[in-house]
Formats: sequence, structure tokens, C-alpha cells
Amino acid sequence: MKIHQITFSPTGGTRRACEYICEGIDAKTLVTDLCVKEGQIRVPDIHEEDLVIIAMPVFAGRVPALAVERLRRIQSNHAKCAVVAVYGNRAYDDALLEMQDVATEMGFRVVAAVSAVAEHSIARVYASGRPDAEDRKELTAFGAAIINKVEGSDTYKPLALPGNRPYRAGNTGPFPTADERCTDCGTCHELCPADAIPADNLRSVNKEACISCMRCLSVCPTKARNIGPVEIMVTEKLKTLCATRKDNELFV
Repeated sequence: MKIHQITFSPTGGTRRACEYICEGIDAKTLVTDLCVKEGQIRVPDIHEEDLVIIAMPVFAGRVPALAVERLRRIQSNHAKCAVVAVYGNRAYDDALLEMQDVATEMGFRVVAAVSAVAEHSIARVYASGRPDAEDRKELTAFGAAIINKVEGSDTYKPLALPGNRPYRAGNTGPFPTADERCTDCGTCHELCPADAIPADNLRSVNKEACISCMRCLSVCPTKARNIGPVEIMVTEKLKTLCATRKDNELFV
């Protein structure tokens, strides 16, 4: 049995949560990064006896459509999988249910699901630094519980996960642009998974392509890319909803 990590992690929190879960599985893992440019995607070779951990971020209660579209290119071969929805301490709404539905439609056997908290990608004061040491300990224990389930049985009942069908409508925006601190280094263009930053106009953004993942903000060496006053508005709007520390959850 091989262990696969399949992640879409624009700002790093989703990837770390997945890595911590896999620490509890305590086996060498094969990593597939879907948060890259189109031509850089490498589809993994998955077999029925394998275990696949699929981790994606939550944007306004949904999974990014681009991440789902790329995930669907992978052949499941009826492998076992755990789905992981990583959110910024507000709520994961329908995202975990959506991930289970997509994975099931693809032919995966969904044996476990995890909701995990990471630093909010826009209002970074919320869940700042998460997943932290406490999260790592908990997510590692989740990983151990998942592998114990897989090794203990070959039959699995469908998981009853929180969420609603039809899923909530996804939001668009905000769309980051660069200010006068931009040095035209091109880092944002090179690392944008949606190819939404034109090479000939690095301070702009193609709003039709942008998925508002905030990767460009996280990788900009001069912190030139930003969403302006929208960040203050979002931070204020989420103050009550994100005031308390949310827990990670395991469904097996």
C-alpha cells in the first residue's frame, strides 16, 4: 500500500495540515501538488490498495472549482481516501461534503474526513500561525486513527458529514493587485496556479481567471500585492465569527 498526498495549497496551511496527518500514518508518502501552473501538473499513479489523502482549502464555504477540476483528472482505481477541508477559523460550511461527493463520484472509497484550521488567507490575524503545535499533535493523532481504520477493515459505510446539498453559492473576489512597491520580479506570475497575472503587466490581475487564493500575496517578496481596503472590511466582518479558536474534527 502506498500513501499519496494530493494537495491544493495556495498559502501553505493546507499543505501543512496534510503533512501533519500523514505524520500519524508514519509511512513514506508520494506528493502531488495541484496548486501549480497547468503545464506543471503531474498526475499520480494510484492503485486500489493505496490510501490517498486529498487536502484542499475552503473559500467561502466551498472547495475551489479549479482544484476540483484538476482533481477529477486523476484515476482513483477505487483506492481508499480521506478528504481534508482546511478553513480559516470561520466555518467549512459545505466544503467537506462537497469533497466527499467529488471523491465518491471519482470512484474513491472515502474512509475518513477531516476539517482542519489554518491561518485565514485574507484576514491573517485570524488563526494566525495555524496549524500550530497543538494542531500538529491533534492532526497526527487523526492520521493514526485513519490508518488504523484502513488496516482494520476492507468495508466502509458512507460517512455522514456536515453540509448541505445543493451547496452554497461560491463568492468571487477580492482580486489582488500590486502597488508602487512592486519591483516587477515576476514571482507572482510564476507561482499563480490560475495563470491570472499577465507577464506583460505584473501589477494587474485577470479577474476572469483569478480564484482569489491569495498565493500572490503570500509569495510577493516586497509585499506589494494586496487587496487594499477590502482587507480591513473582511477583517471587521469576520471579527465575531472568528473570535474563538475553532477545533479540528475527524470523521471516521
